Amino acid sequence: MSSVLLNHADHAGLRLVTRRGTAYGDGVMSSPLFPAEFRSAQAHYPIVFRADGDGGFHPVALFGLVEGSNLFLAHDGPDTVWDAHYLPWAIERQPFMIGRGDPGVDELLVHVDLMHPRVRLAEDDDTAVFDALGRPTEYLERSASLLRAIHEGMQTLPAFIDALLRHELLESFVMDVESARGVSRLAGFHAINEERLAALDADALAALQRAGHLAPIYMAMASLSQLRALIERHRRLGL
Repeated sequence: MSSVLLNHADHAGLRLVTRRGTAYGDGVMSSPLFPAEFRSAQAHYPIVFRADGDGGFHPVALFGLVEGSNLFLAHDGPDTVWDAHYLPWAIERQPFMIGRGDPGVDELLVHVDLMHPRVRLAEDDDTAVFDALGRPTEYLERSASLLRAIHEGMQTLPAFIDALLRHELLESFVMDVESARGVSRLAGFHAINEERLAALDADALAALQRAGHLAPIYMAMASLSQLRALIERHRRLGL
């Protein structure tokens, strides 16, 4: 990764590939997700939780059942498309990220990973980052708004995870899926325990509601109905 502060003086000719495909970094089985996305994401992806190695967890949207498999990448004639109407922020924002400017300055600014496979320097068929007058294009404005949403999500996520852990609402699960090539095992993830949620008293539920945690909890639970569709995609492709 080669992250630098984005600016017109240095990156006037920067263009991005907005097409989808494994060649552009889309060949992943999951993506980080934030609670504010759950309502939109649950209509397409199972939302589960992955341990972060420090005793905490991070919600993710599942795209596949094995590493490197994104079952939402589909062929449309000669093109590859993302076969869902919602892209998680962490996928859509690439190759941009948010970061600080000068040392000691708190302002958050857009950075770009110049080594990302979506980055091009001067190809007319790709998407410009700045227009002819040096102004941010609509694409860059959209990306900047995504980065702000991600930054806000990172600030609110710890409280959400703490609430889940405090009420012991996460449970690990293992799922074996049979297909033409044998059995694939999905492991290493956690999901909301519905029985423990149902057993919470009124005070605990009210506290979750006041904190804004209850709605995303229900969205995560509802999203598990997408596991069946994901399994069918897996089998249909003969994986």
